[in-house]
Amino acid sequence: MTPKRPRSAVAIPKAVEPTAGKKAKSGPLYAALDLGTNSCRMLIAQPDGAQFKVVDSFSKAVQLGMGLEGTGRLSRSSMNRTLQALRICAQKLKQYRIKKMRLVATEACRRAENGDALIRQVRNETGLKLEIIKAEEEAQLAVVSCAPLVAPDTDQLLVVDIGGGSTELVWIDLVDVAPETRSRAIMHMHNGFRSGEKPNRYGAKVIDWISVPLGVATLRDQFNDVDDDAGRFALMSLMFEEKLEQFIPYERDYKKDHFQIIGTSGTVTTVAASYLGLKRYDRNKVDGLSMSSIEIEAIIHDYLRMGPAGRQQDPRIGRDRQALIMSGAAILQALLRSWPTHKLSVADRGLREGLLYAQMSADGVLRERKI
Repeated sequence: MTPKRPRSAVAIPKAVEPTAGKKAKSGPLYAALDLGTNSCRMLIAQPDGAQFKVVDSFSKAVQLGMGLEGTGRLSRSSMNRTLQALRICAQKLKQYRIKKMRLVATEACRRAENGDALIRQVRNETGLKLEIIKAEEEAQLAVVSCAPLVAPDTDQLLVVDIGGGSTELVWIDLVDVAPETRSRAIMHMHNGFRSGEKPNRYGAKVIDWISVPLGVATLRDQFNDVDDDAGRFALMSLMFEEKLEQFIPYERDYKKDHFQIIGTSGTVTTVAASYLGLKRYDRNKVDGLSMSSIEIEAIIHDYLRMGPAGRQQDPRIGRDRQALIMSGAAILQALLRSWPTHKLSVADRGLREGLLYAQMSADGVLRERKI
């Protein structure tokens, strides 16, 4: 079956990649920085009607959480790598004279004994004021960023954000939401949510959410001592599934034709690139792509068949990500084993886009699309 992108994928907040050599139009610029367990990523964007346009971006694998599982602390080398990346971010923010920004750190800094010390060091050496956000806000912002991908016929929605140090899951009931406003109902969750609360003004209700303290980096580190590739993968998948037992929708009944998973992470976008057979990553082809559980399982089996050496040679994975893709795939397999779906939508968007949307929405600079 030919892969399809939902029509709602053109709605806000659609991030448009920067065009080299083009200057931003006059108007306010916003920045969002996400310091995660594995990467430091930043977007600079400006409002553009009902969406926003990316003016500049930065991404660097800093491996901040390397060794955290064993010591409970951020290592000196990982902190130095992070500081180097943040100095570049600080230069970009100064260059564009950004006044409106949100700079956040997530799971690695939440868990590390010296997480607060890093935040102070960053401020002293770069001038950047990072804040360590709670897992709930991280989940909330991931949900907001994925709102444009919600299909009109979705009654039950599971948003999954597979990070480096943690994985956030949010289950949302949309049965009482008019089909034409289901995407908008998700966008209006930027003010926060609690499981079991009353629906928001559009009728969307969060049934439950969970932050599992296992992401692609932390799960990989748990089984570094297992030599067998397939055995390590099976153990990782089972371990993650065990962590879902307290998630209320674990045994929830749903109609598969009206159930949608939206996955946001490097794992999901890499699987999508493999599914499409891309030789070079293309965000426009990946973002909004829909795959079934069966199709994803086939890709994961291909990864296992390749083995570590084969994955290193695969242009969609590469040497640096071959181990991380298998821990991410183990998480994905555990989720699809629990909740099979005809449509897992791929989101090449996440915390940064959610941060940008929340800021712009609060300032009233985005025009809502009329339905």
